[in-house]
Amino acid sequence: MIRRFIMVLAILFAAAPAFAVNPDEVLADPALEARARAISAELRCMVCQNQSIDDSNAELAKDLRLLVRKRLNDGDSDTQVMDYIVSRYGEFVLLKPRFEMKTMLLWGAPLLLFVVGGIALAVFARRRAGKPTGSALTAEEQARLTELLRK
Repeated sequence: MIRRFIMVLAILFAAAPAFAVNPDEVLADPALEARARAISAELRCMVCQNQSIDDSNAELAKDLRLLVRKRLNDGDSDTQVMDYIVSRYGEFVLLKPRFEMKTMLLWGAPLLLFVVGGIALAVFARRRAGKPTGSALTAEEQARLTELLRK
């Protein structure tokens, strides 16, 4: 009985982000609504910071969703809506930053770190390959080894 209750709660809470867009926000035109949902899925909630405004229940996210829908109703293109939001809130509002000169380091850092790490690993491996790993055997150890190998 308790397991079923916990399972029902888990299913309800797993679906909680799906209820972020309120029915009063939905546009009458399905094509505009699909565009609004696509745009709001790319915008970061400034309160939650790791959720899109489409998934967030925060008041600011709701305001941004309404702003996106208003701009689309006014006839703006998707690019114009995104540019307007970015001009007001900055690049941080984008979940996936644009590829520009000022974000080049952000996009290139993983590749750069991978290359530098590979070079460092190769240099370290080469240095280790040329050096013996242990110390030379003493005369007593060498004699004992020779004796064991004869048997």
